[in-house]
Amino acid sequence: MKDQLLALGRRLSPEQWMIYGLGLVIMLSIWCSIRYYMEVLLGIPMLLLIMYWCIIDFKKVFFILLACIPISIEYYFPNGLATDLPTEPLIVGLMLVSAAYFLQHFKTMKVDFFKHPLTLLLLLHLAWTLITTVTSHQFGFSIKFFIAKIWYIVTFYFLAAKLLRTEDDLKMLIRYIAIPLTFIVIVCIIRHSFLGFTFEDVNFALSPFFRNHVTYAAVMALFFPFIWLALSWYSRWSRSWWAVLFCIVVLLIGINFSYTRAAYGAILLSLGAYYAMRLRAMKYVLGTFLIIATLGITALVNNNKYLDFAPDYSKTVMHKSFDNLLEATYKLQDISTMERVYRWIAGFRMVSEKPLMGFGPGNFYSFYKDYTVNSFKTYVSHNPEQSGVHSYYLMVTVEQGYIGLFIFLMLNLAVMLYAENIYHATPIESGRRRMVLMASM
Repeated sequence: MKDQLLALGRRLSPEQWMIYGLGLVIMLSIWCSIRYYMEVLLGIPMLLLIMYWCIIDFKKVFFILLACIPISIEYYFPNGLATDLPTEPLIVGLMLVSAAYFLQHFKTMKVDFFKHPLTLLLLLHLAWTLITTVTSHQFGFSIKFFIAKIWYIVTFYFLAAKLLRTEDDLKMLIRYIAIPLTFIVIVCIIRHSFLGFTFEDVNFALSPFFRNHVTYAAVMALFFPFIWLALSWYSRWSRSWWAVLFCIVVLLIGINFSYTRAAYGAILLSLGAYYAMRLRAMKYVLGTFLIIATLGITALVNNNKYLDFAPDYSKTVMHKSFDNLLEATYKLQDISTMERVYRWIAGFRMVSEKPLMGFGPGNFYSFYKDYTVNSFKTYVSHNPEQSGVHSYYLMVTVEQGYIGLFIFLMLNLAVMLYAENIYHATPIESGRRRMVLMASM
C-alpha cells in the first residue's frame, strides 16, 4: 500500500498536488465548521488561495480587497471579538506582504514619496497617536486602536501608492468597487421597496452589509465622484457609458432613500469644493470655516451659554417619518441630533480636563458618561452600540489632545491645498488628471 501511494505521488504534477490538497482542505474546513459551529472556518480555503496569490502577485489581492469592501459584513466571534469579513484579514495580510516587499526592495526604492510633506504629516500623526497610546488611561484599548491604524495606513496609503500608478490602475480601482457596490445598493433598494421605502425600516433593509443608513450613505457619497469621473472616460451612448450612467442613477436613488442628512449635505458641499478649487479659493474657504467654527464654539462655551439650548426630554424623540425628522432637526427636537449634542458637550468637558495628551486613542466611550450634562440627555443616551462622539475632529481632541488635533488639521488642510496647487499647475490639456484631483477631493 505504501509503495502504491509513493508511485501515485510520483505520477502527480505539482499542480495536481495543489488541487488535491485544496480539496482536502475544503472537506476538512466544512467538517470543522459543522463540528464546532463556526461558519468562519469555511473561509480557510479562500484564505489559502489568497496567500498563494500574495506570493505570486499581491496586486490582484489588493483589487480583491477593493471589491470586497462594499460586500463585507461584521462578524462576531464567540469570545466577543469582532471583525469585518473578508476585508480586515485581507488588510492585515496585505500589510504583512507590504512590509516584506518594502524591506526586500529598500535599497532600490525612491525616497521622494517618503519625504513628501503629506507623508511626513501622516507619519507625524501616527507618531503622536503612539505617544498618546503610551500615556493612555486604558492602554489595552489604545494599543488595539494604534495597531489597526497601522494596517490601514500601510495598506491604503503606502501599498496603494505603489500599486495605483497609472490611469489604467485607477480605472481598475473604480470598476472593482463600482460593480459590487452597485449590486449591493440594488439589493438594498429592492428590499427597502418591499418595506414601502419607510424611514423607520431603512436600517433593516441594509442588513447585514451595512450597520446603519449613515454608513450606507457615506460609502455611496464618498465613491459617487469617482463614478461620475468614469463617465468621462467613455464615448457618449457607448455600452460602457450607459453602464456607468446606470451606476450613477442607482447610487443617487440609494442616497435619496438612505434618508441621511449628512450625505445630502456632502453632495452639495462637493459642488462648493469644486468651485472653490477652480477659483483658487480653497484657503479662504477653509480659513473662513475655521474662524466661524472657533467663534461659534467660543460663544457657546462662554458663561455656559450652551445650556440655553437644552432640549425638552419629553419632546426629543425618535421620528418615524423623514419629513418629521427634518422639521424636528431645526426645532432641536430630533433625538439623533440632540444625542450628538449630548456627546459633544461631554467631549468638550473631557478636553478641558486633559487638553494636552487626551484620554488615549479609542477611549472616548470608556470615560465620556462621567462628563455628560443631564439636561441634554435623550432616550438613547445609554448607547448600547458603544458609538463615538459623532465628530472625528472632536474625537481626536478628546483622545489625543490639542496637539493631536493640530496635527490632524494640518494633515487635512495640506491634502486640500496640495490638491488645489497641483490642479492649477496641471495644463488645461491634461483634463483627465484635473478631473481625478476633483474626484479625490
